[in-house]
Amino acid sequence: MKKPEAIGSRVSRWGEGPVWWEDSLLYVDIESHEVVLLDPASGTERSCPVGERVGFAIPCESGRLICGGDNGLFYLDFDSGTKTLIIDPEPNLPNNRFNDAKVSPDGRLFAGTIALDKTKGAARLYRLDPDQKLTEAYGPVTNSNGTAWTADGSTVYYIDTPSKEVKAFDYDHGTGELSRVRVVIDTKDEPSSPDGMTIDSEGMLWIAFCHGARVTRFDPATGREIARIEVPAYETTSCTFGGPTGHDLYITTGIKADREGDQGGKIFVVRDLPVGGAAVVPFKDKG
Repeated sequence: MKKPEAIGSRVSRWGEGPVWWEDSLLYVDIESHEVVLLDPASGTERSCPVGERVGFAIPCESGRLICGGDNGLFYLDFDSGTKTLIIDPEPNLPNNRFNDAKVSPDGRLFAGTIALDKTKGAARLYRLDPDQKLTEAYGPVTNSNGTAWTADGSTVYYIDTPSKEVKAFDYDHGTGELSRVRVVIDTKDEPSSPDGMTIDSEGMLWIAFCHGARVTRFDPATGREIARIEVPAYETTSCTFGGPTGHDLYITTGIKADREGDQGGKIFVVRDLPVGGAAVVPFKDKG
């Protein structure tokens, strides 16, 4: 497997949630409270401070971003920094914030929370429909993380990090409901933890392992590891496909201060892989 190379000059405290959008990489620096836009072709980096920890930033059909953070879900105008609150589903849980999120093939947002104090079962996975109705999609969970749909949209994969499992659900396009939960990958024997995730054109899952310095490719049909990419960052947090052909794998990382030589906080890319991923689906907001 090819080795990753660091790109850009920014070192994030905790990079997460990479999304390839309009020839650029959109991601968040959770602990610096910023949404970041990196143009890999020019190396240009721009950031937008949001005033709170931000777990994800995802494009909307209207051109704005939808984000989740300490205080709920909100729309963000990247250029002006203007925030518009949508909803905070957990105002009574001050130790919770939104974490990872993805948009379903039919344009619904699935965004989950994390219990920062690690209280088991204190978090949830939510679904936000285009009419801004919020529904609990799955729970209880503790650290809602990676999500990915199959190409036909019939199956969604999901990680609640402390479980060290990847679960699969049947997905209903008509209602957005999840059903028939089952475990397809079990990593309990690993000392590291599964974090962000993406899916490739062959239906294989690429999972970033926090405290593991790697991204691993799994076959969800067998649960077996197929390949791995060693990353020079102990806190490897998430990954997504992008680039001119969709065959470049972009990897976010966070800082691990007590590891000598660790390159945590940088963005890495593995170029020209034999497989790629599908284009991101924007959230179907109402303009």
